[in-house]
Amino acid sequence: MADWQEIIGGITAPRGYRSAGIAAGLKPSGLPDLALIVSDVEAIAAGVFTTSHVRAACVDYCRQRLQAKHSAHAILCNAGQANASIGNQGWLDALESAMAIAQALNISSESVLLASTGVIGQRIRMDALKAGIPKLVAALSETGSDAAARAILTTDLVTKSIALETTIGDRSIRIGGIAKGSGMIHPNMATMLAFVTCDAAVSPTLWQQMLSRAADRSFNSITVDGDTSTNDSLIALANGQSRTPAMTEMSAEAEKLEAMLTAVCLHLAKAIARDGEGATCLIEVQVTGAHDEQAARQVAKTIAGSSLVKSAIFGRDPNWGRIGAAAGRAGVPFEQENLKIKLGDFLLMENGQPLGFDRKAANEYLKQAAAEASVPKDLVATNTSNDVSVDRSTIQQRIDNPVIISVSIGNGPGSGQAWGCDLSYDYVKINAEYTT
Repeated sequence: MADWQEIIGGITAPRGYRSAGIAAGLKPSGLPDLALIVSDVEAIAAGVFTTSHVRAACVDYCRQRLQAKHSAHAILCNAGQANASIGNQGWLDALESAMAIAQALNISSESVLLASTGVIGQRIRMDALKAGIPKLVAALSETGSDAAARAILTTDLVTKSIALETTIGDRSIRIGGIAKGSGMIHPNMATMLAFVTCDAAVSPTLWQQMLSRAADRSFNSITVDGDTSTNDSLIALANGQSRTPAMTEMSAEAEKLEAMLTAVCLHLAKAIARDGEGATCLIEVQVTGAHDEQAARQVAKTIAGSSLVKSAIFGRDPNWGRIGAAAGRAGVPFEQENLKIKLGDFLLMENGQPLGFDRKAANEYLKQAAAEASVPKDLVATNTSNDVSVDRSTIQQRIDNPVIISVSIGNGPGSGQAWGCDLSYDYVKINAEYTT
């Protein structure tokens, strides 16, 4: 049983944070497109970013800032334009954005971190961004998490948010987070933006280590379409406002905090995978018997990312051969006679041998999983709607009822998981029409 409880509030649930989201005119649709997260005090900051060699200016900016200074006061995020692959102008616009929000908040520009999302090759509409900053700052609120979560979306159908609370000593510690992501989702990192706030006191080195491990077990373990983006950013702040003793090295208390941080990241990551463009269900791949956790995760990610597996799940086809083939090409050696595959409760292969199973019942299992993971149409937003908030119970239902694929490849101690979604006709339609 988890040693924490879920609370309301998202990224403003931890003490000492405010956030806001507005429509500044960056998106042609007129939807919210500018978000701001502010800590009342300078916070320890950590980040994990895209591994792509083609990067947005905001990624290089944040990396440079975090290398020089392991703290931040604010995070500014724009949606609509990725500010990637536009040459030196992107860097200049990033600097100007940081300076503009710093002046409005009366803080140093070196204490501002940036994130962008949208169409690659398009410059930020700087006139609109700068004109919107006074309104954005004025909208800052301790209840502004939902507004910020809406303002960072692109092709997402729903917002993604969570907050958890635990007790260390005699004081509570809270972690909150919001994220966006729907397409161009693949490990290292998945195409997404995620922002996490915490009110614990943690040293910069330990906080970065915790975040990197949490990312490996969450955002780096999801896939939608095999494409990694130019803008992927996971940024986490810890401002110490819980007034708990500072954590500087791993301990029982630090392990508890990291477990909760991982839980926040995992919830957001699974919500992204379930919200994959055109997806009808979440897929969870569980792999055991590998020689270590990394190898198990590699097999799991390969299966979850297989277009053939994803297509079969969309067609509600219990095609175990595609699962076995994906496991075999994952780059992790194992003996074929040790392979075991299950789909839900249906055992399809054992000791490398196919087994007879009730195909119709397995088909019904896939249909039921998709039905349970769906969101009522009246709660699903489109890119022409301003209401993209779905109640937390509905979001939890979507990610609590995945299609389960269980694979064992031997007798080793390593186990790992990955999450993905099915591949539908709508994925092609969404991406074929993305810039037209």
